[in-house]
Amino acid sequence: MEEFDVTIIGAGLAGLQCARLLGRQGLRVLLVDRKASLDQKIHTTGIFVRRTLEDFDIPEDCLGPVVRHVSLYSPAHRVLHLQSEHDEFRVGRMGRLYLRYLTQCLLSGVEWLPSANYVDATTIDGGSIVRLNVLTAVRTVKTRFLIGGDGVCSRVATDLQLDRNREWIVGVENIYHKIALEGPPRLLCFLNPRLAPGYIAWIAYDGVEAHVGVGGYANRFDPISALEEFQTSVRDIVDLRNAKQVERRGGRIPVGGVLKHIANERGLLIGDAAGAVSPLTAGGLDPCMRLSTLAASVTAEFLATNNRAALTQYSGELFRSKFTSRLWARRIASLVRSSSLTELACVGLRMPLFKRLAAQVFFGRGSFPNVDLSLSAQVADAAFEQTRM
Repeated sequence: MEEFDVTIIGAGLAGLQCARLLGRQGLRVLLVDRKASLDQKIHTTGIFVRRTLEDFDIPEDCLGPVVRHVSLYSPAHRVLHLQSEHDEFRVGRMGRLYLRYLTQCLLSGVEWLPSANYVDATTIDGGSIVRLNVLTAVRTVKTRFLIGGDGVCSRVATDLQLDRNREWIVGVENIYHKIALEGPPRLLCFLNPRLAPGYIAWIAYDGVEAHVGVGGYANRFDPISALEEFQTSVRDIVDLRNAKQVERRGGRIPVGGVLKHIANERGLLIGDAAGAVSPLTAGGLDPCMRLSTLAASVTAEFLATNNRAALTQYSGELFRSKFTSRLWARRIASLVRSSSLTELACVGLRMPLFKRLAAQVFFGRGSFPNVDLSLSAQVADAAFEQTRM
């Protein structure tokens, strides 16, 4: 039976970040994903915020043009325009980014196992036995530490007896090329409690491609039908009938805040599996990168020392205070079902005080968690050196 120091289930952004950091630490890492290729079946829109772009090594060719403008629409399409003096957002070319990070993982010695479905993990002395379905065969490995980056409804969390997400929204979007939309690149956010109950509909346009989607609580709408109706309803803003649709994405997004119990002696959770997503905006890439960086540091320390104290810094209870105001805002948003009430709220947003508050939501620089990024910097330096060889 093969043995690994760390087995990571799920090669999304969280799993890739964690794997490449641990690989550079000299640990034997197995990275597992059910997809045959990481540029298939992508779920996230992939909007990177300014803080992430400043702190992490996102390759330039994996990013779209800069976005500084946000347009917030009421149900009646009355619009509030917001503009930042900074380069606030860039839409990631996520398939290309995943493949780039996977290459860095492989160069760091990480073993890659695609087309593999996680079955279960059982406790043994000194770790876990992990079973994987690989095509038509079952592969069994022994691992000292198991990391779950397997999404909102994490099966790894269940087997590790860690917390699981209990609140999420669902989103679906179409990606278009060659759309006719006047003006600079911008995010267009639509408040409509019928088409996007408890969340928003959106158009993320960076001048090259447009992500057009809806999100909300699954028990209150049909996402596909809502998306079709939304696209029809915004023809006065952008007519998509002659645009080229290149992709459809969709999936669940946790909005209950980071989970409290996300680590023990057998393993830990990262990304969506850990609930590392803003409850209000449902933005997850910045907390994903930061929490995965912390996870790699904690894992390396724990495996080197076998000291349980190393795991105490990886506790969701330490981070949830960052989400307190957003959790309350999420609870309020989930209760709003009236278009008239939403329209009235949008009128209030035009007042100077509330307009500043709206700008803070979109352009604020709050981050979670505040972690030592030295490991990530080492990987960035190593990746740069590898490209010069």
